[in-house]
Amino acid sequence: MPFPSAPPPPPPLRVTVWCEGRAERLDPEVAKRYPRGMGGAVAEAVEQHLGERVLVRTAELDEPDHGLTEEALAATDVLTWWGNLAHREVSDAVVGRVHRGVLAGMGLVVLHSGHLSKIFRRLMGTSCTLRWRNAAERELVWTVDPTHPVAAGVPHPLVIEEQETYGEFFDIPEPEELVFVSSFDGGEVFRSGCAFRRGKGRIFYFSPGDQEYPVYHHPHVRRVIANAVAWAAPATDREQPRLTHVESGWFEHTGGAA
Repeated sequence: MPFPSAPPPPPPLRVTVWCEGRAERLDPEVAKRYPRGMGGAVAEAVEQHLGERVLVRTAELDEPDHGLTEEALAATDVLTWWGNLAHREVSDAVVGRVHRGVLAGMGLVVLHSGHLSKIFRRLMGTSCTLRWRNAAERELVWTVDPTHPVAAGVPHPLVIEEQETYGEFFDIPEPEELVFVSSFDGGEVFRSGCAFRRGKGRIFYFSPGDQEYPVYHHPHVRRVIANAVAWAAPATDREQPRLTHVESGWFEHTGGAA
């Protein structure tokens, strides 16, 4: 009797890495730090750790529809988002398109100053503001949930020698899962790794990654980004929340049975 054949491998995870693409054009030092652009560095991190499991494309603000057409998003399982200088230039129509995609199951990984992006603020329903300064301070990223998949293989603490300082209060809803908390030389603490769910979609926010520092070349930061992409991948068994209309007296007439 022949052995059963092995099941075919799953299709690759389709990842779109979105980045403004402005900082590296306006500042030669940023271009030197990130010769493939910041989006290119994020894409490299995903490919480095997920390998053949992913198919990665990049998109930027100045492309038609910011590179996020209906067709592009339909072919995206997980979208990563980095923005800083031009949040207001992102089209509301594109934001609505991404919002619908997340509710339908597309994963979203929001990085660093993407906390002020239109899409993150819309999904959170708050201002998403925080305290910050830029003094090249050391950041320690402490894992507060070592069982979470995004923390797999990440040292405790993850040490970033120079980074922009973020601090509380961070005006976001209470994270459904808090994975990382950062501390800085100046004494600030910050919820730097937060997981949320909206509709069928998973969202992860990870704060390290200012353009003035080579943070996206840091091996453990790259590991976190790749882990977050894998965690945010759509799952076919997630059900869309449903609101059901019932007539008055339904509970008494049915005994509460569905």
